[in-house]
Amino acid sequence: MAVAGPPRAERGLAFLCFLVSCAALAGASQPSREDLDVSIGGSGGGGIGIGIGGGGGQGGSSSSSPAPSPSGPRPCDFENERLYRAYLVIQQFRQTVSCDPMDITRSWSGTDLCSSYKGFFCERPPNVTDRTIASVDFNGYMLRSDSLQSFVDSLPDLALFHANSNDFGGAVPALGGLQYFYELDLSNNRLAPAPFPADVLGLTNATFIDIRFNSFYGELPAGVFCRFPRIQAIFVNNNQFSGSLPDNIGQSPVNYLSLANNRFTGEIPRSIARNAGTLLEVLFLNNSLSGCLPYEVGLLEKATVIDAGTNRLTGTIPASFACLRKVEQLNLADNLLYGEVPDALCRLAFGRLKNLTLSGNYFTSLGSCCWDLIKEGRLNVDLNCIQWAPNQRSHEECAKFLRQPKSCPVSDYVPCRPKYSGSGEPAGAAAEEEDAAAAEYRYRTYSALHP
Repeated sequence: MAVAGPPRAERGLAFLCFLVSCAALAGASQPSREDLDVSIGGSGGGGIGIGIGGGGGQGGSSSSSPAPSPSGPRPCDFENERLYRAYLVIQQFRQTVSCDPMDITRSWSGTDLCSSYKGFFCERPPNVTDRTIASVDFNGYMLRSDSLQSFVDSLPDLALFHANSNDFGGAVPALGGLQYFYELDLSNNRLAPAPFPADVLGLTNATFIDIRFNSFYGELPAGVFCRFPRIQAIFVNNNQFSGSLPDNIGQSPVNYLSLANNRFTGEIPRSIARNAGTLLEVLFLNNSLSGCLPYEVGLLEKATVIDAGTNRLTGTIPASFACLRKVEQLNLADNLLYGEVPDALCRLAFGRLKNLTLSGNYFTSLGSCCWDLIKEGRLNVDLNCIQWAPNQRSHEECAKFLRQPKSCPVSDYVPCRPKYSGSGEPAGAAAEEEDAAAAEYRYRTYSALHP
């Protein structure tokens, strides 16, 4: 049997009461957006500040600190506070990435920064128990962002930043406050044209500095060769640097030095003799260097690569070059060198010398061993003034150059003991020794000539 409902009048009264209640709720005060937002580094001083250096950052006021979404991860969701602060920095930088053809930034979400975020790697800083972002490797990611500022410089425990072959613009970030930082690679980007970044000179722990294939200009500061007591590699090739090379180049303990494809002028500093115990590879290639080929270059006893091709260097080849016993690649092509190619230089081919390029000069004669190297394809003397050699300059061109006054000194002093017997074979086991550093990275400077 059906149960009768309430009378029509009672139902109408109940509906009227419901409308009155809704109107009362609507008139009540609603929380503002500011009341709902999570305050990071707010004016109250109780937020989390993201600063440079190893400090805790607690209670700091920072209007530029990135604020997480109210629905995003909370500090307690992370392994430690350092990683939470790094998360905030990464999310802010992620918003500036305007092109990501490899979809790298898709992995930059969640709380597992150390395992899931592509390009980010964690370690424990010295005397710290917490893991944190210690290195960033974006090499080849082709990311585009107009600035690296407030990103690299806001990861206080960062030790390495590698970003070869991306599309990063703007100025070099202020890195001086990163106490653990020692490797910087900003090569092959579109950083704003500027002189050598002064803040980089403050990286006194630096072992690797690579800013090649950008648009830096002006003179190379002397600090490049005296501010980095632990430096191993300096690559500044393929920029627009100009002016003379600093006289203090010999103060640097650098192993790999590439100055190629710039606009440097003046002489190769004679202080390079002081690099004899450390320098393994050096590229002066394709500049406008002039003056006499320095005797001191022949004192680089550990060098495996010496390339001074395509400059305006002149003079004879110093006798000291016979002491380059570890050299494998020696290029002096396309200069204004003249005189005889020393037999002692060509005899280095019985040791480690694999390639000797002297083309495009004004040499007039060859030592007896040099002829054999030409036949073997290990010596190139094209476009010189050598009688009976193939592919030489015209008689008129040679005569015009050779009539010009010559002012470079000629030194026959050889500052090392001969290592070769009369048969031309290596004497002793020393010629078979392999320099460990050179063997680990064979021809790193030549590799640096490619983006």
